[in-house]
Amino acid sequence: MNRFILADSSLCIGCRTCEAACAETHRLHGLQSRPRLQVMRNEKDSAPQLCRHCEDAPCAQVCPVNAINREAGAVQLNESLCVSCKLCGIACPFGAIEFSGSRPLHVPANVNSPKAPPAPPAPAHVGAFLDWTPGIRAVAVKCDLCAFDDAGPACVRTCPTNALRLVDNHDIARASRRKRELTLYSDFGDLSQLPDISRGNA
Repeated sequence: MNRFILADSSLCIGCRTCEAACAETHRLHGLQSRPRLQVMRNEKDSAPQLCRHCEDAPCAQVCPVNAINREAGAVQLNESLCVSCKLCGIACPFGAIEFSGSRPLHVPANVNSPKAPPAPPAPAHVGAFLDWTPGIRAVAVKCDLCAFDDAGPACVRTCPTNALRLVDNHDIARASRRKRELTLYSDFGDLSQLPDISRGNA
């Protein structure tokens, strides 16, 4: 099982501190500054939506350039290898992959050459998978558990209500053991009252 971040909607207050911390931490490390999580709200609850780091990872299976791989118990995306095909975002069943624009450093914004027709204006916003802007490469971004930071995910560290928690293999094993115990007791009742056949008691 991979590690992932679990959000508790009963504790989330929708302040978006996690989004700001995520964006700033990645920007400081030279990565796309778009937040890797998005706080979703309805009338009663709010909770961030982020990558589940699936064990089978559909996004990694469809990436044509192997920019998405499983590393250190998490599904990591290499932004430098992304070719803007957007297949990972289409394959993700949770909508956890977004796209952020990256412009080459030597091409300033709104530049026009007298030797070529002017660039067309940016089209109206349609959606993450259909939008495009001339001269900007769409780079896939997803939760990477802040693998570059020894202190752990920035969103977990900065959440004022502790609504986010990093789940590791120990938590998963403990939950699986508890689930097996509950299933056993619900199916067969209290087995402690049965005779111990292994010792020959009848």
